Amino acid sequence: METYGDHVEIVFRDFPLPFHNNAQMAAEAGQCAHAQGKFWEYHDVLFNNQKALGADQLKKYAADLGLDTGRFDKCLDSGEFTEQVKADHAEGAAAGVTGTPAFFVNGRFLSGAQPFDAFKQIIDEELERRGLSVPSS
Repeated sequence: METYGDHVEIVFRDFPLPFHNNAQMAAEAGQCAHAQGKFWEYHDVLFNNQKALGADQLKKYAADLGLDTGRFDKCLDSGEFTEQVKADHAEGAAAGVTGTPAFFVNGRFLSGAQPFDAFKQIIDEELERRGLSVPSS
């Protein structure tokens, strides 16, 4: 975003891995946080606490971030985002995703953690293909 500004858009999709016991619930909790405008903050907390993702911990993280806990707890307990998370997973699997992280740049697949230069190469190619100027490094 810093390099490309309005030329790029980040879209986050959930892809809970089935062998991670709490991944589905954690993804749903992320969407509950998103409903209160705190997705990325909550995402970062989950990433830093990957071994502590039980329901009680997920609710504590929401409280720690100052979310409306009554609203968050109701959201998580009701499964409000269960189907959305499952749909994201199904779409990812259909697109060839088998693990995380996974990225698409205009439909071009990048699997796994990648250095900035891997993204830069594809983004620059896509900008050039569209006749747009490529920012200087």
